[in-house]
Amino acid sequence: MRVITGCLLTALFAVVFTNLYAQEIPSSIQGKVLTDKYSAAESSTIVLLRSNDSSVVSSAIAGKTGAFLFNNLKPGSYLLRVTLVGYNKSYTGPYTVLAGKVLQVAEITLSPSAKQLGEVTVVSNKPDIEVKPGRVILNVQNSLTAAGNSAFDILRQSPGVRIDNANNISIVGKQNALITIDGKPTNLTGDDLVGVLRGMQSNVIERIELITSGSAKYDASAGGIINIILKKGSNIGTNITVTGTAGYGKYYKSNAGVVFNSRTAKFNVFGNYNFTDDKTFHDFVTDRGVTYNDVTSDYHVDYNSIQKSYNHSFSIGADYSLSPTQTIGFLVNGFVRQENYLKDNSLKISNQGVMDSVITANSMLNRHVSRINYNLNYNAKLGKSGKTLSADANYTTYDRNSAEYITNEFYNSTYLVYRYPEWLQNLSPSTIHIWLSKVDFYDPISKTSKLEAGIKYNNTWSNNDLIFGPFENGQYQVNSALSSHFVYTENVTSGYVNYENKFNKFDLTAGLRAEQTSAKGSGNTVNNNYFELFPQVQLSYKQDDKNDFTLSYNRGIHRPAYEDLNPFLYYVDLYDYGAGNPNLKPEFSNLVQFTYSYNKTFQATLYTNIINDAYEFPFYEQNDTSKVNITTHKNLGKVYNYGLRINVPVIFTNWWNATFNADVAYQRYVAYPFNGNLNKGTQDVILSSAQHFILSKTLNAEVSGSYESPTFYGINHIKAYYFVNAGIGKQLFNKRGSIKLSVNDVFNTLRDRIYTNYQNLNLSLTDKKESQIGRLTFTYRFGKASVKSNVTHNTGNEEEQKRTRSTVN
Repeated sequence: MRVITGCLLTALFAVVFTNLYAQEIPSSIQGKVLTDKYSAAESSTIVLLRSNDSSVVSSAIAGKTGAFLFNNLKPGSYLLRVTLVGYNKSYTGPYTVLAGKVLQVAEITLSPSAKQLGEVTVVSNKPDIEVKPGRVILNVQNSLTAAGNSAFDILRQSPGVRIDNANNISIVGKQNALITIDGKPTNLTGDDLVGVLRGMQSNVIERIELITSGSAKYDASAGGIINIILKKGSNIGTNITVTGTAGYGKYYKSNAGVVFNSRTAKFNVFGNYNFTDDKTFHDFVTDRGVTYNDVTSDYHVDYNSIQKSYNHSFSIGADYSLSPTQTIGFLVNGFVRQENYLKDNSLKISNQGVMDSVITANSMLNRHVSRINYNLNYNAKLGKSGKTLSADANYTTYDRNSAEYITNEFYNSTYLVYRYPEWLQNLSPSTIHIWLSKVDFYDPISKTSKLEAGIKYNNTWSNNDLIFGPFENGQYQVNSALSSHFVYTENVTSGYVNYENKFNKFDLTAGLRAEQTSAKGSGNTVNNNYFELFPQVQLSYKQDDKNDFTLSYNRGIHRPAYEDLNPFLYYVDLYDYGAGNPNLKPEFSNLVQFTYSYNKTFQATLYTNIINDAYEFPFYEQNDTSKVNITTHKNLGKVYNYGLRINVPVIFTNWWNATFNADVAYQRYVAYPFNGNLNKGTQDVILSSAQHFILSKTLNAEVSGSYESPTFYGINHIKAYYFVNAGIGKQLFNKRGSIKLSVNDVFNTLRDRIYTNYQNLNLSLTDKKESQIGRLTFTYRFGKASVKSNVTHNTGNEEEQKRTRSTVN
């Protein structure tokens, strides 16, 4: 047996040894492909063919240096076929491959195709506007016509976005939207917000998301969310983008800014800085009729102000990779603004149509405002399953120093002085501190489902003074009736859980957010403690590749700006004041939407939005005896909105395309009984369109406009509102630079025209800000075009910062 086994093993080894010895050593071909400019033809395709019948043996893709390699070849004769988009097909060879040899072929140079003009441009197939369940996406990077525009100008021309004369931005009804940048709320309103958006040029924006149905992980915003997503690249390196704008309306406008990003393998530094120097005007005219003891008086006001502002906005941050799965970082951003106002206010008083007297109020106001936010953040991937954990800690400071000195002069009907002038001092310093921390967790449960959860805590402390009084006995005195000190604290603890799942043709998102709020004001003027739940559900059905249907429900909250809670009287003139309301409560909304989308471009949405404790409009309290009118905010009652929104893109030719948008709504305002007898329905029709013209590969033009029908808002009747913008832009320096000339409000029609006849108030108002402005913008980008940008951080305190604002005059 041993002899037989030994013989078999000997025979086996002999066969194996003989075959190995007889097997040929493998051969290979290697080389390099270049373009006509002798640069590497990266990603070119090389096909190896047999020379006798041109049959395919193998293929390869050239690397970054243009190199290629074919291994394990049998001896023989071969050909090489090389192709690259924009270049002529190249055949080389035949090449004779010998056994066990490496054949180095000569460099292969490609010649450009006769149809190619200069460089090859790969055009993305993404449309300028995409629609998805619960959101509309504006692909700013793909839009040539966006070049040279600021984020503010892009939003003004975007479908479904409404920006009124007070710079309130909304996408759901007329409630202010939450504005976020890379998921981080700006926490700003009014001119503060506009200053930041005007300083952000389109060359740094990838896309803008208009979210009408946000998941539970977002703050429970009643007015929807506008998320501006900045450009992101993929390579290590540095880039810098500089922008300069010069403009003129009635007065000069200017802006200059820089955005930078530098990344190494483990460390990333990023930031931006913008400086704006503007001079502008704000005029309004009011007529207020007061009837008392059978005497009708008219208070006619001509208000004119000239404002000069210097605004510095900045952001600086860094990320450091502790490991491939962990990153820590910091971010500091904010603005510093100096404003100087010259005000000229003329009040003419008439009784029974006969001029009685004239009071003029001239003043100079100097205001310094700063907001700085400090953020520390941590992000980690937990294992290989895709789970992530993120944490943020924030501290925000807001400081305002405002000093106004007013001179009142008194004239009779013949413009003769009838009493000595009155000098008034109006000081209103304010300080707000916000501390916030949050933790978020993400778990992809399966290939079709995921779970998100998080907690958030914030504490807000607001300290406000109003020092008002006349100049007497050689110094300014404090009028205790019109001066005040108000301290406000607010604590909000919130948590959320959000679940998503896909099954068959359905997508389901369901979430719940819980918030516990405790708020107190000095002197027990505010004492609120409430717990609220905010559910969100969205069900989508994908019929096929082009047809989608979505049904969604959201409950939201909109809290008052901190300043709107201050029980101060803000002086306009002797018969007109503004006032905060410490009893003002948040308003709550319930939004239901049913949306049909076609081909990710056309979208039609039926919606209903019911708002309780609505307050986002001015309310007036007039004393017929003293004739003093106070403008404030009050939880008026309920607002019912029912409407249809339609977004329609149209391509007329290869050089002309457009978007048409309509929002047709019926609204009903029902006041609580203690606020008066109001139960009024009204229509609200908003039509807008943007026309894009591609005049050449580097030259484009744009015309856009918007119209809103006469409507009713709160207790105000609003006349029609309309404007037209136009612009032309050209790309320069191999598309690294651009120059654009634009004109906003070409026909100078943008203004608010309002009248109110409610209870004892009869008032009309025309409010006009400088809007007809021409701007020339130049932008240039240095460095790599595809530098990887900073990690996106949602600091979590955006909603709180949004509620910090300064009074705009």
